[in-house]
Amino acid sequence: MIAKLLIAWCLMSLCVAIHAAGVTAALRWWDRTRHPPSFWGWTRLLVGVAGWMILLHLAEISAWALVFARAKAMPDLPSAFYFSAVTYTTTGYGDLTLPESWRIVGGIEALTGILMCGLSTGLFVGVVSRMVRSVRWALEEPST
Repeated sequence: MIAKLLIAWCLMSLCVAIHAAGVTAALRWWDRTRHPPSFWGWTRLLVGVAGWMILLHLAEISAWALVFARAKAMPDLPSAFYFSAVTYTTTGYGDLTLPESWRIVGGIEALTGILMCGLSTGLFVGVVSRMVRSVRWALEEPST
């Protein structure tokens, strides 16, 4: 059980690292680019942020799936990816289950997914907050 907890801790740490790097990259990109304060400009930005966050989550889900498949905790890689996706997102259909010795790892994956989704939500809040500030700044700018 200690070995499985260590594996889960390593995977959780990897997910945090992937997300931290991805969020940092997104914020740096935001700082380098100009976004027109228009409906379509903001819509493109939010779609881009959402797509980027989904890619980060898919990378994290893939890491868990690769471990499950390699450890033979799932019958094959597609099953492992599916199981990991429904566990990470806490959908939990229950049609695939881990062997008893791996069940604690599945629970930790679900907790990690909740935390990483919360981090993604935080990025959205930050982006929308910056959008609102930039619109307010543009509206308050004195005309010449």
